[in-house]
Amino acid sequence: MANKQISQMGLPKSIANVFAARNVFTAKALSLMELRVQNEHLAGHLPTHMKGLDEALCGGIPFGVLTELVGPAGIGKTQFCLKLSLLASLPASYGGLDGHVIYIDVESKFSSRRLIEIGVKSFPEIFHRKGMAQEMAGRIHVLRPASLSEFTESLQQIKISLLQNQVKLLVIDSMAALVTGSLAEFSRIPVVVTNQVRSQSRDEICHYYFQVQSWNETIEDRTRHDSHLVAALGINWAHAVTIRLVLEAKSDQRFIKVAKSPISPPLAFPFNITSSGILLLSDDGIELTGPDINAIHCQGHNDIINFGGESLQC
Repeated sequence: MANKQISQMGLPKSIANVFAARNVFTAKALSLMELRVQNEHLAGHLPTHMKGLDEALCGGIPFGVLTELVGPAGIGKTQFCLKLSLLASLPASYGGLDGHVIYIDVESKFSSRRLIEIGVKSFPEIFHRKGMAQEMAGRIHVLRPASLSEFTESLQQIKISLLQNQVKLLVIDSMAALVTGSLAEFSRIPVVVTNQVRSQSRDEICHYYFQVQSWNETIEDRTRHDSHLVAALGINWAHAVTIRLVLEAKSDQRFIKVAKSPISPPLAFPFNITSSGILLLSDDGIELTGPDINAIHCQGHNDIINFGGESLQC
């Protein structure tokens, strides 16, 4: 039975294809994969409160590994990080980790006002209590390194803080190249990093391509460049991360894709950015195959959103 072929077990073709994509061909290999999923559960997860995504990741953002967010400017990476920071600091009774967060804000996109707005809209029963908004915000420690060398020198101090201050989440937005998987393993907490995109035909980062274009640029012009977007840090960095989530836009609709995961098939979920953060439009993921898994599309989205009269970059 242990060596029985998956193809002989009468599974639906769609499920068999998922196993084949992960080189799972026998019942023995399937048992090993189930054991890995079980170990992931024991290690712990930070739920994103996006049902479909949490189910795909077997509980949320896993502890002890690097999770990467990739996507062009304005697509929602910082909004995703703000919501995760809030969830990590919430009391356990509300689905949080009841801890502190270290948020490395490289590009000065962190907004405490937006963070509190997400909290008020998502958890009014908590944030309407007197002083609770300030307490939750006080658990998120924002660092803004002035240079690469300054950040590198502070890594050891960050390690000490991870142990001494009940830190339950580390976010780097965005200098992903400066963080290695060993930091995630050392701390046994979720480590989330964002990665920029660049044009495949040029060496420089599109920082970001759509930010520097005229507002009158047509959707057709954007689509012409769409297929040339790739993650800025390249293939070597891609091998260093365990989970890769790609945020993209196609035909005026934003999607979050599970592009890399040891326990989930490639799936895409449509989403909107609302006053309460990122909201999935459907919990049923769209199964991806071929080039669509790793492609990064950017067609027809606006990289500025407005909440409470404040313009925010995503």
